[in-house]
Amino acid sequence: MTEFDLSETAEEVLASLWVAEEESDEHSLSLEDLSPSESEEALRELSDAGLASGSSGRLTLTEAGRKAARSIIRRERLAERLLADVLNVGDAVVTEAACKFEHLLRKGIDDEICTLLGHPKVCPHGNPIPPGECCREGARAARTVVSALADMSPRQAGVIAYIHARRRPMLQRLLAMGAVPGAPVMLLQRFPSFVFQLGQGQVAVDRETARDIYVRITGKRPAAQPPLSFSPRARGFRFRRGRRDRS
Repeated sequence: MTEFDLSETAEEVLASLWVAEEESDEHSLSLEDLSPSESEEALRELSDAGLASGSSGRLTLTEAGRKAARSIIRRERLAERLLADVLNVGDAVVTEAACKFEHLLRKGIDDEICTLLGHPKVCPHGNPIPPGECCREGARAARTVVSALADMSPRQAGVIAYIHARRRPMLQRLLAMGAVPGAPVMLLQRFPSFVFQLGQGQVAVDRETARDIYVRITGKRPAAQPPLSFSPRARGFRFRRGRRDRS
């Protein structure tokens, strides 16, 4: 995709347009939502680049603009994820810092960051991160900093970075068990269910749930050590005759 050399203001307007089209009931952005300087300068810049057009007081994306805006949103939300999960930047400044950091994540670098973070699906605020080629190809880094629990190896340890649970009851149960960001975990087994150490207890979850728990990797025990034992009645969920039951 062609990279456009846009001003920071024009990129912000482009990103706002994408959010209006993709994540709200709006299909365009009112020029009244912009300051006079933004309206004139950004519209001229985006129009000259063929990224947006204005009519009847509304600003809409062209097809090229939609692709460029999607790329901006992807880089910005990956930057938020990187700042929050790896650099431990506080939530109070992560959004502002990500807007500036986004400019560094140009085409190619954003895929490297995405792979490093384990192809996250949402930003720290719960907004979806548009997938890239690396996500579709399932590319993996030699050493991933943040990984889905489902992609970890037995004995691999870390702390929970965030949980992307689309099933609210499951999310509530995980939180009740203490599976919260910052909690130390270690994967014990992958089959027939994923069992991981959580505090002084053990939790068993299915693959779908294991894909929703993202862990910041901190270490891996030597493979030569004897196998870890786990309770056959680990807290969590087990499968019985095709349905999931509470242990």
